[in-house]
Amino acid sequence: MTLSPPRPPSKVNLLPKDYGSLSRGIPPAQPGTLFVMGVNGGMSMAPDAAFPLVFGRNEPEVHVCVAPDDPRVSRRHGYITREHSRWVLNNSGRLPIRLPGARLVLGGDRVELPSGFTPLFIVGPKREHLLEVRIATPTPDPKDDGVREAATHDGEVWDLTATEKLVLVCLAQRYLRNDPQPQPLTWAEVAAELTDLRPAESWTGKRAARVVAVVRTRLSCTVPGLMEDEIPQPVGNALNHNLITELLVTTTLVKSDLALLEGDEPH
Repeated sequence: MTLSPPRPPSKVNLLPKDYGSLSRGIPPAQPGTLFVMGVNGGMSMAPDAAFPLVFGRNEPEVHVCVAPDDPRVSRRHGYITREHSRWVLNNSGRLPIRLPGARLVLGGDRVELPSGFTPLFIVGPKREHLLEVRIATPTPDPKDDGVREAATHDGEVWDLTATEKLVLVCLAQRYLRNDPQPQPLTWAEVAAELTDLRPAESWTGKRAARVVAVVRTRLSCTVPGLMEDEIPQPVGNALNHNLITELLVTTTLVKSDLALLEGDEPH
């Protein structure tokens, strides 16, 4: 019997809507492979796929859909192309695109994307829309003693205990649900929701506040704006807002973590 030669791997693959966050990992892929995830799924492209990956609001016109319900986002808001062994983000829409570190890519501008995971945010007047991007990196050679970048390197994701994560997801749920003008929940709201979720535990607003204060203090050695003496009066929600922003930008918290509020494990 003559065996057919193995099929070469596809240069383009679709990612289903329930794939999960790209920050949590990707399947084995050729170094330089581009992964992009929007609200209704995503796509991966090999470095030599030789066409631009287009993203925007109008799903029939783009490869990856983002913000389908926000008319301020352009129908074809931007595209990512391969140029000189690098992936380049091009903003062809009206709204700016924010990179980690608050750098804005304005309409008509372009920027090279780094290897690893990069969350991009299309910035509207009242709402931001997440577009996840990840570029596969080389698998480390065991003989290199870890000198080269590992395939799962994503930058710094903060370590949280299970209790800390649960409280913070509850506190930050309006951000994770893309509310138009998100604010942290009040401590009373957090305590009430956690009590409904885990009635055997004694949750109060003060207990929830203490859990979050421990996280803020721990991160404040590296992250500015998390302590009261760093913020002009009145402080209001600024400390919790700054903490939530840090956790979202570093993908310590992602949308799939909302499953914790349903009593499930996130994807």
